[in-house]
Amino acid sequence: MRTLLYNIKELIQVREHLNNKFLKGQEMKTLPSIKNAWLLIEDGKISNYGSMEDMPTIAYEQQVDLSGKMVLPSWVDSHTHLVYAGNREQEFVDRINGLTYEEIAKKGGGIINSAKKLQETSEDQLYKEAAARLEEVIKMGTGAIEIKSGYGLTTEAELKILRVIKRLKENYPISIKSTFLAAHAVPKSFHNSKAYVEHIIKDMLPVVAKEKLADYIDIFCEKGYFTVEDTKNILEAGAAVGLQGKVHVNQFNAIGGIQESVKQNALSVDHLEIMQEEDYNTLKGTQTMPVALPSCSLFIGIPYAPARKIIDKGLPLALATDYNPGTTPSGNMNFVVSLACIKMKLTPEEAINAATINAAYAMGVSDTLGSITKNKKANLIITDKIPSYGFLPYSFGNNHIDQIILDGKFITY
Repeated sequence: MRTLLYNIKELIQVREHLNNKFLKGQEMKTLPSIKNAWLLIEDGKISNYGSMEDMPTIAYEQQVDLSGKMVLPSWVDSHTHLVYAGNREQEFVDRINGLTYEEIAKKGGGIINSAKKLQETSEDQLYKEAAARLEEVIKMGTGAIEIKSGYGLTTEAELKILRVIKRLKENYPISIKSTFLAAHAVPKSFHNSKAYVEHIIKDMLPVVAKEKLADYIDIFCEKGYFTVEDTKNILEAGAAVGLQGKVHVNQFNAIGGIQESVKQNALSVDHLEIMQEEDYNTLKGTQTMPVALPSCSLFIGIPYAPARKIIDKGLPLALATDYNPGTTPSGNMNFVVSLACIKMKLTPEEAINAATINAAYAMGVSDTLGSITKNKKANLIITDKIPSYGFLPYSFGNNHIDQIILDGKFITY
């Protein structure tokens, strides 16, 4: 099947020759594009593209006139907890009434609350709820998504989440990566984090590895949750079975998690709301991607990751939603891009780069997604008739996506 998109007002994020898999520092200010363009999709991939002035005679089965509309690679959401049960709207009210994230957790809320609900929910019901959320984010332009476990906290429940993610992979055209995050919180049945981490490594991880249920491993390195030593042990155990790390660090405190994550060759370090000078220095020259989650900061009223400073120091940056029931009940990458511009002072070019090419790296899908490049998957966003790509983050809260293409096919849900 060959599909020709033509009269494209602007084809955005065109990377004919990718010298690097991610952009950093000043590189993020540039967003290559072709105005008045065409793009050919063949067998689910980007086959060719160029200016309408130079469009060759092309054989195709389907053609679509996109006059006034723009095309860009679909958003890549490299950090979500999309598989969960129920919701936590009471905690939303608790925060309005002045309780902190830590205080809510101490009174039985937070991750432990979600785990209890999930343990009581059947796999089929969990899949049904997750599938509805997945279709929702696809309609909002997400063409690749990472989904973590972590709301189970028992072997049975963690495996249930990972099996749901596997079913989503099998049944939807969106690119999905699975992350094993049993080290999300310490269950009440364990006296300390060390004992629970030993349980994860000894009892859970071998089953996950045997059934090939995860692509990555993660841990919440934070005061009151898991220590730097716990992080070291989890990442080393994951590496031993072929699972690279993607780590929650520096959300409320800087305790050395970035240093250990880099030492263990983590693919990404996510959150980064609290950064010390040594953290920036540690990340320089590494292959570990910093990931900011601005909608989490908005929702629970914590500082935003210093994205402007991260980029100005010559580092790369990716953006993701952190979609979860407690701190970010939204998977809207359009809003994340807007927040990055409004609250983190990124330019539209930097924000779009962070949500596409750099996010693809943070999810481990750089070879197939994140840019308009020949032979990459045709996972694309077609906008409404808008004046410029800067209008996308400017007009926050409004939907300016007209159509979605995944694997070269128009998607309707």
